Amino acid sequence: MTTAATSTSKMAAEPAGGLRFYGVWLLGILVLIVLPMIFSSGGSLTSFSLIGIAIVFALSYNILLGQTGLLSFGHAVHYGLGGFAACHMMNAVVSHGWPIPLPFIPLFGGLGGLAFAVIIGWVMTKRAGTVFAMISLGIGELVASSSLILRSVFGGESGITTDRTALPKMLGWSFGPQLQVYYLIAFWLVLSAIAMYALTRTPLGRICNAVRDNPERVQFIGYDPHVVRYIAFCFAGFFAGIAGGLAAINFEIANSAYLGAIQSGLVLFSTFIGGTAFFFGPILGAILVTYLQLGLTNLTTAWQLYFGIIFIGIVMYSPGGIAGLLMMHRPLIRAGTLWTVIPSYLVAVVPTVALACGVILAIETVARFSGGDPINLFGIAFIATSPVTWLTAAILVVGGFFVARLAWRRIAEAWDKAATVARDRGYLA
Repeated sequence: MTTAATSTSKMAAEPAGGLRFYGVWLLGILVLIVLPMIFSSGGSLTSFSLIGIAIVFALSYNILLGQTGLLSFGHAVHYGLGGFAACHMMNAVVSHGWPIPLPFIPLFGGLGGLAFAVIIGWVMTKRAGTVFAMISLGIGELVASSSLILRSVFGGESGITTDRTALPKMLGWSFGPQLQVYYLIAFWLVLSAIAMYALTRTPLGRICNAVRDNPERVQFIGYDPHVVRYIAFCFAGFFAGIAGGLAAINFEIANSAYLGAIQSGLVLFSTFIGGTAFFFGPILGAILVTYLQLGLTNLTTAWQLYFGIIFIGIVMYSPGGIAGLLMMHRPLIRAGTLWTVIPSYLVAVVPTVALACGVILAIETVARFSGGDPINLFGIAFIATSPVTWLTAAILVVGGFFVARLAWRRIAEAWDKAATVARDRGYLA
């Protein structure tokens, strides 16, 4: 009787979990479809397109960093080569009259990234850790510098241009309007995300995790960590090439900026800030970093400094990224103890915001001191050369730091109590 009841409950729970799983994917697809209907301006569509490209790129990078434990400083090479391959393919389709519509072009970008990964990956993945990171950095800079020399392939400083509207139409779409380009990017985003998630659930994905955690033990059970790393490297290069092909379609150009260290740094920031331990982490990181990049570049010249500060803060205080922070609250929600921590969060908001404002004011004061440009911080005007500005920044930074430190200690105490109750109720391991 008990065994039958247990079996019935397990069978009932599995469809519920399956429905919840597929519901998340269907909800994501629905959001992608509805977004242009709510935000229909050209700027919004462009931002959404860039976010979609960044998500594919970040998920491809997480195959290396999060799944296999390979820290790469030159992942933009596959992204850039995929973009160049897509541009060359589009120009070839136009010049030879091949019946290949635009939606198939990102596949050729993926093949371009994959081809380079196949060529250099076997040597690169012989070692992991610092050796792999340094080799990836060297190859990335080598290819980026070569793009200015090999003009017949990369077009020099001007790059390779193309015209996406000159390709054969598909279903009456010319892909001239940004809306049509957005839906093309959204289609490849869904397709790539499903494929990369499915890869994590395969035996290969599990072995990649094992190589990340303990390569010696993987070798003891009969698998070669080098081969596993090489295969993961090829998959990452393929999907990075797809992202590069989508970027080439969106901008109708591929140049040396696709291959540079800045591009590799941005995808590293996106993946690590979002969180490498969970599949949706790089998605959150790509959304945040892309919006910060688009917004901060119009507000300040020191936008890269803010990225560095955010990255350092995540590394020091939340190595699990944004996704790790969110998932930490899951046991408390299930145990019903999260409400005991929320008041402490609310108390810590004010000094934390004050500290952030002080840091922003200090950075902008230093950045604009020589030019004397005015500073507008949340509607309040400051003059960079005024002693009042420096004093205000010092008070906010010092005062906000000490008060926030006390407030976050209170959060730690409330968190320990809530986690203890949750653990007693069986919601924490």
